[in-house]
Formats: sequence, structure tokens, C-alpha cells
Amino acid sequence: MTFASLVEIAGQVRSGRRTARAVTEATLAGIDQSQAAINAFTAVLTDRALARADRIDAALAAGDPVGPMAGVPFAVKNLFDIEGLPTLAGSKIRRQAAPPTHDATLVQRLEAAGAILVGALNMDEFAYGFVTENAHDGPTRNPHDLTRIAGGSSGGSAAAVAAGLVPLTLGSDTNGSVRIPASLCGVFGLKPTYGRLSRQGVFPFVESLDHAGAFARSVEDLALAYDLMQGPDVEGDAICTRAAEPVSDRITALADGPLRVGILGGWFAQGAFPEVLETLDIVAKALDARDRVILPGAQAARAAAFCLTPVEAAHLHLADLRSAAMDFDPAVRDRLLAGALLPASLADAARRYRTLFRDEVRRAFAQFDILLAPSSVCPAPPIGQTEMEMGGQRVSVRKNLGVFTQPISYAGLPVLAAPVNRPGQLPIGVQIIAPAWREDLALAAGLRLQRLGVVAAHPPGDLP
Repeated sequence: MTFASLVEIAGQVRSGRRTARAVTEATLAGIDQSQAAINAFTAVLTDRALARADRIDAALAAGDPVGPMAGVPFAVKNLFDIEGLPTLAGSKIRRQAAPPTHDATLVQRLEAAGAILVGALNMDEFAYGFVTENAHDGPTRNPHDLTRIAGGSSGGSAAAVAAGLVPLTLGSDTNGSVRIPASLCGVFGLKPTYGRLSRQGVFPFVESLDHAGAFARSVEDLALAYDLMQGPDVEGDAICTRAAEPVSDRITALADGPLRVGILGGWFAQGAFPEVLETLDIVAKALDARDRVILPGAQAARAAAFCLTPVEAAHLHLADLRSAAMDFDPAVRDRLLAGALLPASLADAARRYRTLFRDEVRRAFAQFDILLAPSSVCPAPPIGQTEMEMGGQRVSVRKNLGVFTQPISYAGLPVLAAPVNRPGQLPIGVQIIAPAWREDLALAAGLRLQRLGVVAAHPPGDLP
């Protein structure tokens, strides 16, 4: 069951071949066995999960509907609200926060479809990082090499799926926090269009850039979960007004049809490790992509995101910075303090430039359905490594893992991060980028590549 798909698990539960309780008990046992090695979870919801499983089994016995994800276990990054559990957002400061009285909207929607929440997952503090080397909860380790990072900030989410602990997790992506860990851990990750999925009950980082997203081990699983999470949500501050546009029934036909695919060059090829560019070429050839596309504003877009991030984040945390600065992760604290010192006019300029860059991207999509780019500049670095070689210079790992993802999230575009099929080697992923609101195109391209065997999520080697 460890690497079964969502559809397989739900089918076995609905048919009576396995009970939801049996699936849940096996999931909880796997988490317990692997936690010391991987450190993906910060909370395990044993009682809640088993009670939920029993209710699903009782509903099945009574002939009541249970939903398309009946008995499927899932977990969420610990910035998603879970009723009765403090929403940590990876921090020390929020450990004494009053627990929420309701689950986040996306958690509610998945459970309404029959899924079972089993736990909360490790992350970079307040989502400010690409490594998930959390100063309070320890580092999450990459299941493919326990000496290496899982990426971040949704590192626990990617590692839990990669290790086969759960088939689905939720994360968030502001500057690359779904796509980078998906790439480094060798799983599929979806960052939808900005504003597509509800962020109600998701602790914010940079509200003008924050996206909710998901991880799974196949395109079909991601598409199903994505469909179940869609829909308007006008409660609270994180308003989502877009009507649901299901993709699961459409991506097969789109995958079989023509796709115009371009390859992002220029900024998106600078400094990448050779094996990263090699894997991108493999994907491009499989999709018959030959044309290089240059976005002249990509570097400026990355710089704008780099400015906007600390300013908005510092504003959110200003009171705690004044009263409890030493309780922050030092690496996060330093960047927040820097953001507090930057003039608001800089952030205003960064927001204004977004309109210009979105227009530039829109013109590129007049010729292409899909654009390809690397997800990360390199495979997973070792845990504790602070610098790496990039473009002939020594640069910070934390600051530069997201150089290819930041311009894309700044534009708010939907992206599927897909793991290139390289069994026995450290995972490397690619970004499959679509126009705004066309998640179906990104997923269809991923499905074609998956059928061709070009992208795949492989189980890791033996874990302790």
C-alpha cells in the first residue's frame, strides 16, 4: 500500500478489500517507523485519523456515500489550520497560540471527499526558506539521500510523499516552496494560478505572492486532488472567487492532442548545474520543443520578488520582531529585520512591475501553450551546506535555490513540477508552466511525459 495511488487506495476501501481503519493504521505505523530518519512530521493525529476512518467504514457498511477519496490518508504543511492544534508555521513563537476552531478550507474539502488527515508537516520557519532546516524542529531529510536537504519551504510535504508515507500532501508556494522540494525529492508538485485555491486557514507569508499547492506521486493523483479543492471561498481575508474548472476529465484528451512547447532560456539557463540542463533537454525533446523563449524581464521579476518578500513578511511579523526577536530562527530573523528597514516605496515599485512582466509573459504564450524551465539550479545539496558554486561564483544556497521559480510565481502562473526519470540518481525536476488559469495544459503535458516514461516518481532506496 505504501506507494499505491489515491485512486487505488480509494477503490480498495470502497470495494471492501481494505478498511479505512486498516489503511490508516498502516499509514500511522509507517510514519512512526520513519520519523526518526526523515523528520517529515511535526504532529501526528492518531486519534482523529482513526476516528475518521471508523466513520468512513461505518458509512460504507450502511451503504452511505463516502466520496472519491474514501480512506485516502493525507497530511498538510504545518501552516494549514487544523482544528484543536496550534498552527505553528514552523515557528517557536506560535507554539502557545490559541488553536483554531476550524480546519483550513482545503482540509475541509479533502475530508468532505473522504480523505483522512493524519498529520502536520515540517517546514522552514514562516515559510521563509528553501531548505527545511528548521531551527526548532530540526531538518527534514531527503528520502533519496538522508544526508541531503528535502528543499523548502514545504520540505516535509515533499519528503512525506517521496518516502511513501502518504500519497498526498498540501504545501504552499510563494517563491518556489512547492516546486523546489518536489524537484529535490523526486515527486510531482502543483502550484496553481495565484488565487485559484482558497488560502482560508493558511498562515500567510507574503500575501501578494502566496499560493496553496499539493504534492503527489502521479499526475492523475494531483489532478484529482486539485479538482476536489477548487471552488470559490469568500470567507475571511484570503478570498477566492474563481469558479471550479475541473481538469481530470480533460487532461487525457489534451495530452493526446497538439501542444506548442517552448523552452525558457536566458535567465533560466544561467548558473544551472550541467545535469539540470541535461534533464531539461530530455523533457524538451520528448515534447518536440525546439524554440528558445527569452523573457527579458525575468531577472527584474526575480529582483522584484526578492524585494517584495522581506518587506511584506516583516510587516506581518513586526510586533513579534519587537517583542520576541530572539525566538525567531536566526536566518529568518535577519531577513525580516532587513525587510523592516526597506522603504515601502520599494515594495510598491515591485508590485507595479508585476503588471509589466505579466504582459511580457502573456505575449510569450500567444505562441506557446507550455513553457519549460528548470525547477532548481541543482540536485539536493547536503544538509548544513550554506554555499554552492553557481555560474563560477560562491553563492548562498538559501538565497539561490529559487532563482528559476521566483519569476514564475511573481507572475502568478500555474506550474507543474515534474520529476525527470533518473532512477538511482538524485532527483531533478522541471517546471511545466502554463498561462494563467490553464492548469489543465500543464497537467496534460505532464501526463504525456509520464506516459512516455520521461517523468516518474521513484521509491527511494531502503530507509531505516
